[in-house]
Amino acid sequence: MRYRQVTTGTLALGILLLIDVLRVWLPGIITIFGQAASTPAELMGAFALGWFVLAMGAPAVVRRVGARPVTVVAAVVLALARLALTTAPGGRTQLWLATVGLLAGLVWLVGVAADTDRPVPGLALGLAVNAALHAVLDTFDLVWRGDWAAWLLSSVAVALFLVGTIRPGSWAEAEQPGSWAEAERSGSRAVAARVGSPAGEPRAVAARPDFPADEPRAEVAGSGGRAGAGGVRAWLLVGPALLLAGMVALSPALARTGMSYLVAGDGVARSPLLGMAPVPVAVAGFLYTALTRPHERWGRAYGPVALLAGAVLFALDQGDLLLPAILLAAVGLGACLARTDDATHPNGATHPNAGTADADGDDRRWAARRGYAVATGMLVFALGAVGYYSAYDLGYPNAAVPVLVAVLVAVVAFAARPVVHRLPGPFAPLRATAAVTALALLAPVFADDVPVTSNREGPPERLTVVAYNIRMGFGLDGRFDLAGLTEAVDRQRPDVVLLSEVDRAWLLNGGHDTLDLLADRLGMSYVFGPAADPVWGDAVLSRWPVTDLRTRALPAVGAPTGAQALAVTLDLGAGVRTAVVSTHLQPPPGQGPVVQARAVATFATEYAAGRPLVVAGDLNTEPGDEAFEQFTAAGLLDALAAARPLATSPADDPREQIDHVFVSPGLTATNPVAPRGTASDHLPVAVTLTLPPR
Repeated sequence: MRYRQVTTGTLALGILLLIDVLRVWLPGIITIFGQAASTPAELMGAFALGWFVLAMGAPAVVRRVGARPVTVVAAVVLALARLALTTAPGGRTQLWLATVGLLAGLVWLVGVAADTDRPVPGLALGLAVNAALHAVLDTFDLVWRGDWAAWLLSSVAVALFLVGTIRPGSWAEAEQPGSWAEAERSGSRAVAARVGSPAGEPRAVAARPDFPADEPRAEVAGSGGRAGAGGVRAWLLVGPALLLAGMVALSPALARTGMSYLVAGDGVARSPLLGMAPVPVAVAGFLYTALTRPHERWGRAYGPVALLAGAVLFALDQGDLLLPAILLAAVGLGACLARTDDATHPNGATHPNAGTADADGDDRRWAARRGYAVATGMLVFALGAVGYYSAYDLGYPNAAVPVLVAVLVAVVAFAARPVVHRLPGPFAPLRATAAVTALALLAPVFADDVPVTSNREGPPERLTVVAYNIRMGFGLDGRFDLAGLTEAVDRQRPDVVLLSEVDRAWLLNGGHDTLDLLADRLGMSYVFGPAADPVWGDAVLSRWPVTDLRTRALPAVGAPTGAQALAVTLDLGAGVRTAVVSTHLQPPPGQGPVVQARAVATFATEYAAGRPLVVAGDLNTEPGDEAFEQFTAAGLLDALAAARPLATSPADDPREQIDHVFVSPGLTATNPVAPRGTASDHLPVAVTLTLPPR
């Protein structure tokens, strides 16, 4: 069937609002409800999954109460929760607001599914517009900004969504170009529904002479008519599509991270030029394939094959494979959705005796099936997200998770019957794709800002070094606190910043490129070393040019999260160079990170080769511990010794001295500090280093 533009637009807006809520709710699991690496991952997973299991009861509520009242109430709650989250209240208030919004969004999806048997146009449009906006906003969402522009745009989106949901007949078909009536006039073999039926009255079905009498016939979806029988496959894929789009196919942060690996090579990433350039390509490929009819000969296979190829490349955890993974997954996901977008074959038609008691019973059963399908699909989303990201706390392999979700999507799409007489969608595919792609094309212009470094003023006499575990950008109150992080670092006026727990695209943390966002605000270029995977690790930000980039994976020795050491050389001018190594040691359960500390000390001293050396980061060891002594045994000095004890964790009540700066002899450390703040769960440490006389 063909939807009115307002219906598809409303569904797309609802998807946008739900994604916004998820970007607040998902990080809250590990920053507010629990603490990663301290709260049991099983407990956090149970909290997350419980709400999606609860939503499995929504189809029964819809069947008992009716789709429209449930949809309207859930839409209002979702909209109000999304608007309230713009205040970024932090803490438990933020978590429960997001939880209410999530549950309302899940119920809203079930209600819409009861009345809608063709969700693919709205779903595809929502995912594509979300990716384009996320890219234009530089992956820093409106929900976290809190300024007047964020409030204005959020209010407009919420208002349009509510108007589209509440207005009478918002889910009904009208006689317009491409409607059922127009399809009948134009010679489509589909059945034309009588236009203008009073709400609640069965619509007449007029068969064309060339339409077989025994072939099932479809009616339009809407509050005033019946949704056709079918749409179950398409609704089942909503959750998996959200997961794959957010993790891989339509992730602007992942696209820029992939570009940054191409700039540096050798497993290291650095500030790219036009890092958002792949986003318009992915958006165009996804949306066009989702809105167009699959090719008759090879359309059944190319979508599943492309999606699986993209998922496998992503699962290989290689930075230089991220871009092909994105592009293949985007095209493949769109093609798979298009395979399920069929309202003309028997799985997309109502009972032939429309208007009878038997037909009414069939309609209710199909509505329930669609409701359970979308609820099940969203449960797959939750299971996939929890299963993938819990691995970084529990230590099991997680590469199979995105591949298994892609297999599910591919199987559902491949098993769908061929679209024989597909009705046109609400928007011309080429025009819709061009419009959303044009929006995405703004991202490389407005969102890409590469600071320029120079050593023409060097070499300096002193360097100010800051080391900071930024907890993926989230403060103690669970807010994504770029302003707090920027202030904590910038007030030290650093020359070089070493960061730990840097997240560049995890869906669990909202899909932000935290490194690029912070580097832009500090006016510093960056180098990134992957630790847990290609988008989570450690970084060095510098006001000086950097050369000779290297990363060294550290032995895991039982630690669930990967660790590495990232080495760069600061070119300070006139032949003066200083080696800098950033790391985050991951202790195995019940032990200190002795093995990793020894490996870092050895790697760093060999890399420096006699040049001045700085080693810093979250080392998860205290002065006097065996791991701490691995650095001093290698001839390095504690640059924070003059300020001991200098506790840095937890930030609101620091008791542990686990963030450190070590330097080679010849570098003189002064003014070591750990300025107070709650922009992370750690305090930063800063120290000024006087370079050896030339």
